[in-house]
Amino acid sequence: MFKPTVGPIIGHTTPHHARIFLRGELQKDALVFGGIRYRRSGDTPWSKGTFTRLTSAHDMCDVLALNDLAADTEYEYQAGWFSPMSPVHTVETIQELPLQWPRDVYCFSTQPSNPATPRAYIVGSCRYLRMTVGAPSLPHMGDRIFAAITHLAQRAETPINAMLMTGDQVYIDDLNIIAPDREYKEILSKYRTAFSQPHIAKLMSGIPTYMILDDHEIEDNWPANKNKNDDHLYNNAIAAYELYQASHSPACELLEDGNIDRHLARYWYQFTHGDIEWFVTDSRTRRNLSAGDRRILDEAQEAALCSWLIHSPARVKFVVTSVMFYPDRKRLGDDAWKAFPEQRLRLLETVRTHRIKNVFFVSGDVHGSLTSRLTHSEDPDFEVHTIVSSPLCNSKLLPYAKASTFVLDQPLARTAAGDYQHELTSEVISQDNFAHLIVEPERIRISYHDREGKFLQATNITLR
Repeated sequence: MFKPTVGPIIGHTTPHHARIFLRGELQKDALVFGGIRYRRSGDTPWSKGTFTRLTSAHDMCDVLALNDLAADTEYEYQAGWFSPMSPVHTVETIQELPLQWPRDVYCFSTQPSNPATPRAYIVGSCRYLRMTVGAPSLPHMGDRIFAAITHLAQRAETPINAMLMTGDQVYIDDLNIIAPDREYKEILSKYRTAFSQPHIAKLMSGIPTYMILDDHEIEDNWPANKNKNDDHLYNNAIAAYELYQASHSPACELLEDGNIDRHLARYWYQFTHGDIEWFVTDSRTRRNLSAGDRRILDEAQEAALCSWLIHSPARVKFVVTSVMFYPDRKRLGDDAWKAFPEQRLRLLETVRTHRIKNVFFVSGDVHGSLTSRLTHSEDPDFEVHTIVSSPLCNSKLLPYAKASTFVLDQPLARTAAGDYQHELTSEVISQDNFAHLIVEPERIRISYHDREGKFLQATNITLR
């Protein structure tokens, strides 16, 4: 067996279930299978292999589901692919072959089942990896921050439960002016390169990684910049996104037989860690830009989000939106929630009128990081926070955000019932960085670190 050409990537993980993405290599006129075997750390015997057939229709990628795992347990696993000599083998018959597995051993941990266990997360977005004629230029620049994240995870007192990558994991459009990538083959090549760099590959092989797309997975400011010839680009970009990002997320349902349903009805999803819940929105592909009913989230997604906010018993609720919920940018803000004020106000009123506590909007996009608090002039019980983390790696062609980038001297919204007022609760970070969130019984601590892992600043938010 050979090492995966991309992966393994640990995706959605619960106390008893884990998803692992891997990619093999096309072999002309021959079957190719990918496989996983695992064991509890410290045990000697491996499990029987779990296998899947890899096909060119899915770029030789697939996601394998491990079920009936023990909660709060560290596992070791091996992953690989191979092509058997016989052309008649099936997933069942290759179980009996005496396979020699790749020597690499990876580790992951299932989630704790105790709801009171403190949880920790890494949040980041916007990872620019300039591609020139199919190859990354200075790839270490776009990869080194993941070495810093791995180092932090290895020494963290509270284990990292997941990494949230909130948009622009790849830049399909990085050379749009000179030589735009529009073909499926070119876009797939970017994903393979971006996710197989050594430091990000090591990190994603051990920490559950949750992703959602933003515009650069398709085209800058999509769909506002869409033209009549862009359907071809969109279909290719979305097919690649589904393979490399959505496939290992909770957006793919788990079937009764323990396998994953590859049909994706939507890209937004939810997941739960004890008394903490995440709602990861798709704020990019379901937009309605018509004047009569402007929406950044489609009607069904808004209804699901509001229902979750109202009825979920979670103590802490994180809402991921790849573009900023607030504060608004002075310029170039029409790609974010600033351009959809009616829908934003409906969400805020839902939180306020139902007296929902401990709601945090998590986003990226702006190439700057900050935390901010939103209150209401006539309702002292209302409070929500935003946590912004961006970029993991900037392009020299794009500026970093700073405090003067944002509208901070006027209410976010004025209503008959009062004004929604906001204030920064941190400095605005104008360099490559990532966020480290620790959710404790009485507070959330958000610390930001630079691309070398050096501590930059922290915000403590008391839970109510």
